[in-house]
Amino acid sequence: MADPWLEAYNFAIEIAKKAGAEIRRASESEIRICTKSSTVDLVTATDVRVEKIIIGALKEKFGDDVHCFIGEESASKKGACILTDEPTWIIDPVDGTTNFVHGFPFVAVSIAFAVNKELEFGVVYSCFEDKLYKGRKGQGAYCDEESIQVSDNKEITKSVIISEFGTDRTPSKVQKICNTMKRIIEIPVHGIRGTGTAATNMCMVARGAVEAFFEIGIHCWDVAAGAVIVQEAGGIVCDVDGGPFDLMSRRMMCANHPDIANRVIKEIEIFPSDRDDAE
Repeated sequence: MADPWLEAYNFAIEIAKKAGAEIRRASESEIRICTKSSTVDLVTATDVRVEKIIIGALKEKFGDDVHCFIGEESASKKGACILTDEPTWIIDPVDGTTNFVHGFPFVAVSIAFAVNKELEFGVVYSCFEDKLYKGRKGQGAYCDEESIQVSDNKEITKSVIISEFGTDRTPSKVQKICNTMKRIIEIPVHGIRGTGTAATNMCMVARGAVEAFFEIGIHCWDVAAGAVIVQEAGGIVCDVDGGPFDLMSRRMMCANHPDIANRVIKEIEIFPSDRDDAE
């Protein structure tokens, strides 16, 4: 039987690389900055242009009304993101906008594809590293053409954990994040890191460079592609309370092994964050 999503997967890889090339080109020219939800939630003309390039290419390839789209920049104008059973592209055109603005070289294009609310594949292109991560449900995960696997370390005291501060500067939330970081580093672990892009952080788990990544306040387009890649690399993806992963919850933990995830979860001070599908 023909593979129904192979063409879409291959095209996602192609368009992610084209989008990445546009981001690299734009980084060499003037970067115009606007803000969204706060003064630290940045958006540039490049974010908007690259999303239009990706969605435009997908519509041209597969038809204007065949697939649905959830994109970071278009979603910021529409409000609630509703994931239906229809084939849906979930896109972050420039994951790591703050990095892009400051010349910090971790910026990714993240493209995922879901059918019947289930993620079928994910593609993450780390533009300035020129590394392409990809994974398809049941078919493994790769960095470029090399198969990748999560770390086999199960000892928390030998682990590196990734997390981020996000864009919400509400004092009570910032305090909970700082408390969590302190508790984790004092376990002790080898270190806490962060690249400034959720998609790249998840790929670091998938390739075995770190043992876990968690964050509260991220969006579906930040984690959809990475979720496939981590799971196909042998890792787990769940809620920060240990429950099932909910793409729209804006809460995510991924790890190489349940033992690592559960140990980190014990130290997380959870705070509320509005769902992506909330009206």
